[in-house]
Amino acid sequence: MNSRQPVPSVPSAQPIPVVVLAGFLGSGKTTLLNHLLGNRGGTRIGVVVNDFGSIEVDAMSVAGQVGDSMVSLGGGCLCCAVDGSELDAYLEKLSAPVHRIDVIIIEASGLAEPQELIRMLVASENPAIRYGGLVEVVDAAEFDATRAKHPETDRHLAVADLVVLNKTDRVDAAERSRIEAELAALCPGVPLVTADHGRIDPELLFDRRPWTETRGQLSFEDLLSQAAEEEDHTGHVHTAYESTEFHSEQALSPRRFIDFLDSRPAGLYRVKGFVYFGVPGHEERYEVHAVGRFLRFAPGPWAGGESRRSRLVLIGSGTDGPALLRELEACREPAPQHAPPESMWGILRYVARPPEPEDGAEDRAEAVADPEDLMGVGDPAEF
Repeated sequence: MNSRQPVPSVPSAQPIPVVVLAGFLGSGKTTLLNHLLGNRGGTRIGVVVNDFGSIEVDAMSVAGQVGDSMVSLGGGCLCCAVDGSELDAYLEKLSAPVHRIDVIIIEASGLAEPQELIRMLVASENPAIRYGGLVEVVDAAEFDATRAKHPETDRHLAVADLVVLNKTDRVDAAERSRIEAELAALCPGVPLVTADHGRIDPELLFDRRPWTETRGQLSFEDLLSQAAEEEDHTGHVHTAYESTEFHSEQALSPRRFIDFLDSRPAGLYRVKGFVYFGVPGHEERYEVHAVGRFLRFAPGPWAGGESRRSRLVLIGSGTDGPALLRELEACREPAPQHAPPESMWGILRYVARPPEPEDGAEDRAEAVADPEDLMGVGDPAEF
């Protein structure tokens, strides 16, 4: 890191994560997006696309117009059609408190190069949003043809935080293994999720709120739920993932916890929760959010009467839950009050640097690394 910036106090309202969904034409981005919309529970999603035609007809048939190129997808979800020059304006609209959006998903095709979108989001001066990771969708059936036609594929994969190898039902086991090996070489350290028809667990990208069934006019999710009742749910997507929970009343060592995150297995797709480090000058609660190799910490105040403790949920496939818990238990720190301030540097490099620090903000050690570090274009070992 070449610069030192003060880290200001964090506002009470957490910024809305903005997840970028990228991939070339035909890879299945829109199918995956529609799957997320149809399996979001009660989560309110803001969607940014190039044209409304990509959203399912059923959604549009029940959508209520809200004006200015935005439509309601039902259940509080909103969608807007933009070009690159309008992106900031629509992110500002979607993140307005009146909409109570929980997560924003940008379907990147045609808006800009994924790397440029990432830079735009990392550098955004909108305090209501934060970059939430890049998901690159790859068509297994057309993998070689896509790379030949679009040499920039390798560059896109290099900045991905999570790769979804889609349409795996259209290739045999040997071909799938070959592609997985090539992807591992193209983007080392980047977790890979396999899927067919874009069916991945939404919990890999965002938290699902409880869904209360609506009455009266059918919402988008009502329609998809009815359709799903007619399908065979054998091998439903959620059965492919395991969830491990960790709780600790004892503080965690920031250095050992960063070591754990740096060495997390490829099958561990998401880490979320709150961590207590207890280092002098850093006794606040640190929210941790990891999607693939993307990692972000957000310090914030403890709620009145809330106990100082760490609570984490780890979601993955083929992971060893007991082994993960043993590694986290080894992160416990019995005497955090004696830890030096520099022990937090590894954590603070993943704390978002605000565009305009407030006057008089507390000057603490090191701030976040350059935007390239947040994008995952640096040393893969750092993630």
